[in-house]
Amino acid sequence: QVQLVESGGGLVQAGGSLRLSCAASGGIFSRNHMAWYRQAPGKQRDVVATIFSSGTTNYADSVKGRFTISRDNAKNTVYLQMNSLKPEDTAVYYCNSRHFLTSDEYWGHGTQVTVSS
Repeated sequence: QVQLVESGGGLVQAGGSLRLSCAASGGIFSRNHMAWYRQAPGKQRDVVATIFSSGTTNYADSVKGRFTISRDNAKNTVYLQMNSLKPEDTAVYYCNSRHFLTSDEYWGHGTQVTVSS
């Protein structure tokens, strides 16, 4: 069982930056693919960025060049650095963990990010 706790959300003006953190406990962190998803009101939950257990990263087209996902396996933590934020980035951001072999999946409770224009 993996527990995920997100932090770092908040209110920021357009053009600003935030850094989200997701602390994991349980399981072997380094064996998990980690991802950030977001869900805006009335919309589906979409993947924003993924960092695989290998360290390879993927990004949604809408955030390429602005967001950076990283992981610190020694601290069991994954980060999402968000720069040049836009009002359309407003959403609840969720941390996701998926085992590299079994695909067992876990979610955090989410953290709100609000970008004002």
